[in-house]
Amino acid sequence: MSFLTVYSRVLRQLRPEANLAYLLVAANLALAIAQFAEPVLFGRIIDQLVGAQAQGRVPVWGELLPLLGTWVGFGLFTIGAAVLVALNADRLSHRRRLAVMADYFDHVLHLPMGFHTATHSGRLLKVMLDGVSGMASVWLSFFRENCASFVALFVLLPASLFINWRLALLLIILVALFGCLTTYVLRKTEGLQQEVEKFHSDLAERASDALGNVAVIQSFTRIDAETSALRQVTQKLLSAQLPVLSWWAVAAVATKSAATLTLVAIFILGTSLHLQGLATIGEIVTFMNFATLLIARLEQVVGFVNWIVMLIPKLVDFFAVVDTAPMVSDRVDARDAGRLVGQVSFEAVSFSYDSSRTAVENVSFDVAPGDTIALVGATGSGKSTTLGLLHRVFDPTHGSIRIDGTDIRDMTLVSLRRNIGVVFQEPMLFARTIEENLRIGKPDANAQDIALALERAQAQDFVAHQAQGLQTIIGERGRSLSGGERQRLSIARALLKDPPIMILDEATSALDANTERQLQVALEAATRGRTTFVIAHRLATIRNATRIILFEKGRVIESGSFDELVKKNGAFAKLARAQFMIGAESPVVSPADPVVR
Repeated sequence: MSFLTVYSRVLRQLRPEANLAYLLVAANLALAIAQFAEPVLFGRIIDQLVGAQAQGRVPVWGELLPLLGTWVGFGLFTIGAAVLVALNADRLSHRRRLAVMADYFDHVLHLPMGFHTATHSGRLLKVMLDGVSGMASVWLSFFRENCASFVALFVLLPASLFINWRLALLLIILVALFGCLTTYVLRKTEGLQQEVEKFHSDLAERASDALGNVAVIQSFTRIDAETSALRQVTQKLLSAQLPVLSWWAVAAVATKSAATLTLVAIFILGTSLHLQGLATIGEIVTFMNFATLLIARLEQVVGFVNWIVMLIPKLVDFFAVVDTAPMVSDRVDARDAGRLVGQVSFEAVSFSYDSSRTAVENVSFDVAPGDTIALVGATGSGKSTTLGLLHRVFDPTHGSIRIDGTDIRDMTLVSLRRNIGVVFQEPMLFARTIEENLRIGKPDANAQDIALALERAQAQDFVAHQAQGLQTIIGERGRSLSGGERQRLSIARALLKDPPIMILDEATSALDANTERQLQVALEAATRGRTTFVIAHRLATIRNATRIILFEKGRVIESGSFDELVKKNGAFAKLARAQFMIGAESPVVSPADPVVR
């Protein structure tokens, strides 16, 4: 994005409060006119005084009062307009900053898991904070300074031609030369600053990674190595930043030089014109004031352009995230699904993450309400992707998925996902209280609902032993709990939601053998009457599933009950033998493999 594109897009974020923004622009226009009028009035007063002196008399107050009164009036108006702009610009900027931040946050939460897998969370947080803070600063500087500066430079400066075109022409030429220099520096540094921002993002990602894995860094004695790596990034950042700073130092020096050169040039030309009778002393004074005013405005503009060049890469990153379209969204005619029964049909479903990689190919099966369906297969065989399609993490490339006879794309996302509870392999808990984590699934749950969900998930004992019970804050990602405790809390959260469809993605993988056996019984009771999908690698946990679907390279290669698949003596039977679930000829159930917690 170019400088002007980014700048205009930042200003367009003010649309929800356009009326106030237009009022502030009008106030800035009036402010610029008032400030421009003051040198003109001052010059006229000088001419009155000089004219009276030339006539050998002392001017009377009656001659000067109209000009002095007008000057005082403009001065008071300038103060009032400045107060109006300052108060409302600050409030508008802060309101829009928080609103844009909330919009960004909402948008990011709607982006697909593929986006989040490829984008570091630390970078997303940095982009949000840098972007909204940058935009707030742009809005403030626009209303406080830059709007009036642009009016002065591009509207009032040409208008000075009507006062004395010769002096005005010199002033315009000097301002134009300075503008060309600023444009040249801008073009030189715009690309360089993009590289600088890349190092800023690298720095944020590396620091976030290290802070999120402190235990690993300390255990593997990587503190010095990580610190050294971070310093290398900061050194690269500094090396990239210095050329940009050097170019803008040139612009700053040129600004200071322009102030002196412009005043001297105006004075010399004005004196020459006065001697020829082509300019009055008042006009010379007026244009000296014009030059001082415009140079101050130029310094503001140059400082702003310098600052925004540093900011543009951050804003570009912000808008790049905002412009990322969600892979799934509600159709125009999507309806609320209500409470579903749980009859599920996959009809020739295929899905590709990209044109070169098919994750799921031509998958078809029907599930009756209340059935338990187990998906098994090697890592990367398409199990998780298939169930991701069910709750619309992404949509099928081909085919359709129906629940109770309705294509899930015809349901609103909120109503579809309200009917599906998911227990992820990684618990994914929040740094909040245990109760807040449970209420994620059902905000209006009562104490009895919560107690029942904890009991079914075999979690009531460890919660009761916490220092503050349900009000215990469990730390970032639930780190104050053991792996098994986190998983049981995750299961309780899904059970509290009470959905007609349940997805268990290796839900018991972090539990010890004894707790797993207890939980299996509880889960069977809790999921009775619900359509349940289970992703499992340990076949002992799915022995009693209604149907087992074996995946290989995105395709269904076998399907049936445990006994039916064993009798086929195919790929599933081979897998069962590998886990000692069956002997050479007949199925023999083994206890769950122990897991060290």
